Amino acid sequence: MSDVVDIGGTPTERPSMKLDSQKFAWLEITGNAESSYPIHHDLCILGYDRDAGTIDLLIRFDDRGGHCQAHRHVTTTSVLVLEGEQHLDELRPDGERVHKMRRAGEHHLTTGDPYPHLERGGPEGAVVFFSHHSVDGRLYEIVGDDGRVISTVTIDSLIAMWENATANSR
Repeated sequence: MSDVVDIGGTPTERPSMKLDSQKFAWLEITGNAESSYPIHHDLCILGYDRDAGTIDLLIRFDDRGGHCQAHRHVTTTSVLVLEGEQHLDELRPDGERVHKMRRAGEHHLTTGDPYPHLERGGPEGAVVFFSHHSVDGRLYEIVGDDGRVISTVTIDSLIAMWENATANSR
């Protein structure tokens, strides 16, 4: 525990905070065996407002290197690493990969990514919070190994997948 000085100047103890991921419903996302990288993570939709174009979610990565599908954010997205490390490999058109890492407590705001990226957890996995704000409903472009867009994930398609999966688990 860390000491915190309150307004009166008296040190007080602040309890450590840790996300209890067991309190959330999770949807396991996996890829097919033909993928050039392992696709595996868990998704939890926390809330959404279709009219406002917002959706908040958690992504949980294990410690075995499972990724999201290669994608590019096409909307304003606020990212906060809650646990572990978020590792990203930007996929540049010339074949170069630029590695980035964010640790628990680090925040990033993007108004859309210029390059697609691969995303995974670190040695201990990760839990990452995403808050998306979209003017047209689009969230991500999923790209193939050649960098071409193969599908677009929208607020509606993500909610439909979530509702279908969670309805079947009740």
